[in-house]
Amino acid sequence: MQYTRLGNTGLKVSRLCLGMMTYGSKQWRPWAIEENDAQPFLRQALEAGINFFDTADVYSLGRSEEILGNAIREFGPGRDRVVLATKVFNDMSADPNDRGLSRKHIMHSIDASLKRLKTDYVDLYQIHRFDYATPIEETLSALSDVVKAGKALYIGASAMYAWQFMKMLATSDKLGLARFVSMQNCYNLLYREEEREMLPLCREEGIGVIPFSPLARGFIAGNRNREKSGETLRAQSDDLSRSYFFTPQDFEIVDRITEVARQRGVSNAQLALAWVLQQPGVTSPIIGATNPHHLSDAVAALDLELDAAELKALAELYQPRAIMAHS
Repeated sequence: MQYTRLGNTGLKVSRLCLGMMTYGSKQWRPWAIEENDAQPFLRQALEAGINFFDTADVYSLGRSEEILGNAIREFGPGRDRVVLATKVFNDMSADPNDRGLSRKHIMHSIDASLKRLKTDYVDLYQIHRFDYATPIEETLSALSDVVKAGKALYIGASAMYAWQFMKMLATSDKLGLARFVSMQNCYNLLYREEEREMLPLCREEGIGVIPFSPLARGFIAGNRNREKSGETLRAQSDDLSRSYFFTPQDFEIVDRITEVARQRGVSNAQLALAWVLQQPGVTSPIIGATNPHHLSDAVAALDLELDAAELKALAELYQPRAIMAHS
């Protein structure tokens, strides 16, 4: 496993981060993997040297956090040897205060997440989305207090416009509050709009980039069809995937990925992940795994160096598309 610093911090994270959205309760999503079946994936990730795990309170409404907390206690290398990241923002109940980035919701949510994760602190506490209904000064002050209380070591953000992120960074600097150290944004060969403003901003400000959906919610594997379906339960029931992808351009790019992958003798997933890993400023892509080979493919991608001709072939078909995943 390879390790690198998260942005300008001294925190060392594995070059791959295991995303926990897949593991939780089928009552939340039909494709979610329950705890007994999820444990082997967490064990495999730890054995591969992955020390970075990303979850969120909204994933299976807390069940994902519980599964991660149990796994680290039962067969992890010890709490101090892993980097735990979780997120706050989304609706957790029908209560009007049980959502968003108000001080009330943040203070309640961090304690609830810590209880589910069975830990005294998280390494990275992230805002899941930008909250248009709460003053950013209130949000940043609350997050800074979470850090001062020792409940989080660092704070991060996710999926917003670059101007919003820069405004929050500038406000933190002006008020002397804790500063975001990471950005979790959607980035893959099918969706590259982040290259226009967000990624250059992160490089300029020393922000670690931990992109989600590096394989476009599995679309890049090449097992989807133009009828907006696929072979897996996730492909058949993932409404977001069907709304985000399935354009003619998406299929053209996947065909190109398949062509280049065959020439290299690797899977689509290995090739596409290697491409993300080679993009300037990318720290640690967040990978999902529902089969053991998903993790082994991801680890193999770390040693796959794409040459200039391959990078050009993979990138040249892309055309601008609508912004996605910001709300």
